[in-house]
Amino acid sequence: MEAFFNFFDGQALAFLGAAIAVAMCCVGSAKGTGMAGEAATGVVSESPENFSKCLILQVLPGTQGLYGLVAWFMVMLNIGVFGGSPVSSVQQGMAYFAACMPIAFGGLLSAIAQGRVAAASVNIVAKRPEESTKGIILCGIVEFYAILSLLASILLVMNAG
Repeated sequence: MEAFFNFFDGQALAFLGAAIAVAMCCVGSAKGTGMAGEAATGVVSESPENFSKCLILQVLPGTQGLYGLVAWFMVMLNIGVFGGSPVSSVQQGMAYFAACMPIAFGGLLSAIAQGRVAAASVNIVAKRPEESTKGIILCGIVEFYAILSLLASILLVMNAG
């Protein structure tokens, strides 16, 4: 096992963690926004005036992709790509890799869950457009866990170097 990790240097492990974080968050956001968009098209085809309400619901699951990009950028800043000092050991690379995992998994899963909530909330817009804010609030509850995941990754990245 040690030979495997020594084959990759610490810098490569940090890059890998950052890449996984942004990729998983973007995959989750694409799936979540896709689900909400599919639900919204039916409502908008019947009631075009509800487009902006449906658009807000569709955009919400996309924030996790941005959170993954924030984690990626923070790692890149800390490992010498945009400044800072390069990773000096495999252990430090593993620390950066591990620091990316909360947002990688939290972003992926919360974006998909938020997409489901947003898609269901489009039904609120269809039946009672004046109550659309309730759907946004329901989506916000799922968003909270993506924010916690990002916070955990930020704190871990800050202490990995």
